[in-house]
Amino acid sequence: MDLEEINTVAVLGAGNMGHGIAEVASLAGYDVNMRDIKDEFVQGGYDKIEWSLGKLADSEQISEDEADAALDRVTPLVDLEETVADADVVIEAVPEKMDIKEDTWTDVEEYAPEHTVFTTNTSSLSITDLSEFTDRPERFCGMHFFNPPIRMDLVEVISGEHTDDATLDIVEDLADDFGKTPVRVRKDVPGFIVNRVLVPLMNEAAWLVDEGVATIEEVDATTKFDIGLPMGSFELSDYVGIDVGYHVLDYMHEVAGERYEPAPMMVEKVENEEFGQKTGQGFYDYEDGDGADVSMDDDLFNETVKERLLAALANEVAFLVGDDVASPEEIDTAVKLGGRWPKGPAKFADEYGVAELADALDEAYEASGHPRYEAFDYLATVAEEGGFYDQAEGDAEGTPDFDTLEISYPGDMVGQIELSRPQQMNSISLELIEDLDAAIDLFEEDDDVRAVLLTGAGSKAFSAGADFMSIAGGGADPFNAVELSKYGQETFGRLEQVEMPVVAAIDGYCLGGGMELATCADIRVASSRSEFGQPEFNLGLLPGWGGTQRLQRIVGMGRAKEIIFTAERFPAEEMEEFGFVNEVYDPDEFEAAAVEYAEKLAGGPPLAQRFTKRAMLKGWDDSEAGLEVESLGFGHVVGSEDVHEGINAFFGDDDPEFEGK
Repeated sequence: MDLEEINTVAVLGAGNMGHGIAEVASLAGYDVNMRDIKDEFVQGGYDKIEWSLGKLADSEQISEDEADAALDRVTPLVDLEETVADADVVIEAVPEKMDIKEDTWTDVEEYAPEHTVFTTNTSSLSITDLSEFTDRPERFCGMHFFNPPIRMDLVEVISGEHTDDATLDIVEDLADDFGKTPVRVRKDVPGFIVNRVLVPLMNEAAWLVDEGVATIEEVDATTKFDIGLPMGSFELSDYVGIDVGYHVLDYMHEVAGERYEPAPMMVEKVENEEFGQKTGQGFYDYEDGDGADVSMDDDLFNETVKERLLAALANEVAFLVGDDVASPEEIDTAVKLGGRWPKGPAKFADEYGVAELADALDEAYEASGHPRYEAFDYLATVAEEGGFYDQAEGDAEGTPDFDTLEISYPGDMVGQIELSRPQQMNSISLELIEDLDAAIDLFEEDDDVRAVLLTGAGSKAFSAGADFMSIAGGGADPFNAVELSKYGQETFGRLEQVEMPVVAAIDGYCLGGGMELATCADIRVASSRSEFGQPEFNLGLLPGWGGTQRLQRIVGMGRAKEIIFTAERFPAEEMEEFGFVNEVYDPDEFEAAAVEYAEKLAGGPPLAQRFTKRAMLKGWDDSEAGLEVESLGFGHVVGSEDVHEGINAFFGDDDPEFEGK
């Protein structure tokens, strides 16, 4: 079977994960049979799909017609035989209990066609064991979505011991066609990739408090603002559900040994049914208190906590890599997407120093004797080699390897810089600013690039603004507020100064620092679903990366003050009326139209473009100086080969081919 032969997807379970997966599949154009054991359950899931599609249409992420068509493709059912009788792929999302899954798969095997591929959305149970409830274990694999499926990009595609490669290939293709990022898990290990990293991390945080090394406040302040993760460890446990993390950990403890023994305080919370946000009480109080109000006070940062948590990460990554479950790149991709981390655990470990983390594990094991500190064999190899990644920067051709950007060449003489932090809405970190600076250098030195296209990964955001968590959490050179502002101003300003046209192609949110970045482009094009705004006033801040100066030059002082003072969001069409956006396109044609626009500018006369940008930039502050640069530029280009080419092409009714000479 190949992707073209898949028409109908059966989703078993209409709960949070089931109806979310069904919605994703229907939006991708597949007929979906969604089944649950009672009509009220399946109808509840169907109603939630209808509501979600309506919200997507209201926000113009899809059209009303697309929402209606997607809903029409979903059939709610209770009868299992009817659900799977014509299914090409089954995605099981029933409760995480082995006996329920066994009964489900035994019945599915009886009714499903021979060609049907079986997948399970389990977050922890053995794919191999589940596959053996069927007569086709070679056509059975894990397809682990993350909650909520409509928003989360990651799908772990997990091999069981019996799964053949063709099954994994088709399920990866299907996940990709769903608009998701599949990451292959090559061996059936407890926790797979993301939970294998996150759950022991949360457990180690609890052990550190149980053993008196730190308080909950110290652990979460260190995790969130010193390491730079999106949430504190206890904050994350409460958000996910302490019971959810515990059950994954308990399974790992049962299967993989004593190193995964749950911390006593985690056991106590589960026994008391204090599961976190959903019960109103967890490690934080959500009923009478303020919940997880994690302090940014650097007096709470604890170096032992930081080292132990990063050591736990490094050890799990070493296991996954050493056992050929996944590569460092695959692990980092999975955790960034599944955990919304600014960078992956292998990268975190490399930046801290794997050798130092290995030593910290050894010291902790000698002091406590607890098996969770036993280093996996491969960690010593990684420490000796200097890290999980090749320490030489760049690829064989000398192109830098960026962590926060993707560099590509999508059109003739066009170089593309894509902000590549989709799990963080392409928010701007210090590392991204540094990468942007280097990417501009790369294109300035490349004679084959004559226009720059600036985009954001995914369709949710060009950039939703500054990544305050990353900036506050360190992980980069310490900047004070004034230096941070100047650094962003200068780096963004290089787009104004670079001697070729720069097109910002905006799809989705363009807010705060993201809008300040777009302001530095020469041309801005947007999809009709995009939203713009400078929300800094809502935080008691002001735009700090040039927004107070550059925006008024484009839209006028009155409009600029309106945008900044109100902190409101403005649709693309209104920003076009303001003069900020040059063209607005439908989402379906946006990507191709943006590349075409950049190609058109790339075909222009490089010398004339260079001096035009110089003159206009100089004239912003001093019109006399701008006119002087204009005159000098005119004199420089008037006798150039480009001008001769342009004149000859004009009279010959041809398209000119400028070479910048």
